[in-house]
Amino acid sequence: MSKKDIGIVGLGVMGENLALNFSNHGYSVAGTDLDAGKRNRFAERTSGKNAAVHPDLASFCGDLSAPKKILMMVPAGKAVDQLIDQLKPLLKPGDVLIDGGNSLFLDTERRIRSLEGTGILYIGTGVSGGEEGALKGPSIMPGGNPDAWPVVKPLFQAIAAKTPDGTPCCEWIGSGGAGHFVKMVHNGIEYGDMQMIGESFALLETLLGMTTEEMASVFDEWNRGDLNSYLIEITGRILKKKDTETGKPMVHVILDAAGQKGTGKWTSQTALDLGAPAQTIAEAVFARCLSALKEERVAASGILAGPSRPFSGDRAAFVGAVREALYASKICSYAQGFQLLRSADEEYKWRLNFGAIALLWRAGCIIRAQFLDKIKEAFDAEPGLKNLLLAPYFRSVLAGCQDSWRAVVSEAAMTGIPVPTFSSALAYYDGYRSAVLPANLLQAQRDFFGAHTYERTDRPRGRFFHTEWT
Repeated sequence: MSKKDIGIVGLGVMGENLALNFSNHGYSVAGTDLDAGKRNRFAERTSGKNAAVHPDLASFCGDLSAPKKILMMVPAGKAVDQLIDQLKPLLKPGDVLIDGGNSLFLDTERRIRSLEGTGILYIGTGVSGGEEGALKGPSIMPGGNPDAWPVVKPLFQAIAAKTPDGTPCCEWIGSGGAGHFVKMVHNGIEYGDMQMIGESFALLETLLGMTTEEMASVFDEWNRGDLNSYLIEITGRILKKKDTETGKPMVHVILDAAGQKGTGKWTSQTALDLGAPAQTIAEAVFARCLSALKEERVAASGILAGPSRPFSGDRAAFVGAVREALYASKICSYAQGFQLLRSADEEYKWRLNFGAIALLWRAGCIIRAQFLDKIKEAFDAEPGLKNLLLAPYFRSVLAGCQDSWRAVVSEAAMTGIPVPTFSSALAYYDGYRSAVLPANLLQAQRDFFGAHTYERTDRPRGRFFHTEWT
């Protein structure tokens, strides 16, 4: 039999479904995994297709056509480094090694440097879409050695999700760790989106007393408008689901303690490292951390006092206000994400195409949403746009939403319902539009206790001064 077009190491859910996706698009696939059970499952699912499973890396690599193209779908961290060390002796110059997991972009940069002089072409590739996306068409974000892109471009763009006009949601991101960086920011934005939807759910249920069926109808309606997105769509579906054991709404039998894999944390840490304000994404991460303290929260609920004021306004009007608060907060979260991308681009010289990145997220990925078209249009109209908030469309939306947004955040505060992402997004908006912030007092304090110096309002930027305060 002829040798295979691409090989996949790691036959978990994502690896296996990507293999089936390649096969469904006419490419032959070799697979391997340390777990014999996963190898057997792969053999069963690819029965009758042009695919083969191998018990070890040597026979696996021997079954690949030149130049070898190997997609690693193993857990981020040490497993990737160990696999690279095992594969290096089996590869030749011109072969392509692809990390398709959620690796930290700095690890990708390090691995590219470690392979210099070997001739092995390395790509750090973000893959988004979950199990279904991997099988039917994910969003793919490759970056690394640019010489590898022509080799893998036909394969990646064939299996990627397509926008309504047929454009594949896969394009070269840039050199170094650019691909994994963009995927990391995607995941950070995803954290924000999910937390905002959760806050909307809490307001509708706790404040308005809506049933899951009523809330499902609300989310279905929202999904037919500006908020049209994958996450809004599945929220409606989740709220309709009943638990087969108890007959209760499924959402009510799921413990309110959220898990996380770390990419949201990396996004927040990197924003701090680059000095980029991404507080809404960070609040979403912290909200998951707080949710994990389930036992402490239950105990505190019987000890700490809070308001007991019931909602007394117009329920239908408030539902509309929550929708506008959600949309406005979402815009601010994406603005922070793209501001972080811009900061990284300036630091690492990747030459990112922000409009193209928005297009990559238009289909296939978890944050796919209708309004990403508006983001692409904004960057197409002004490639040097500093912040999405300044684009005419978003500026207009925020102006129209802000009264409702402020009313929702105020009502949540007065009734004791935590809305950390709604609140932080509003604070970001107000901070960004403020010509003067209290950082002048902060700088005076720093100079007072630490002689850290300050700039003056009546002198050019870049000149620093110190006052003898005592």
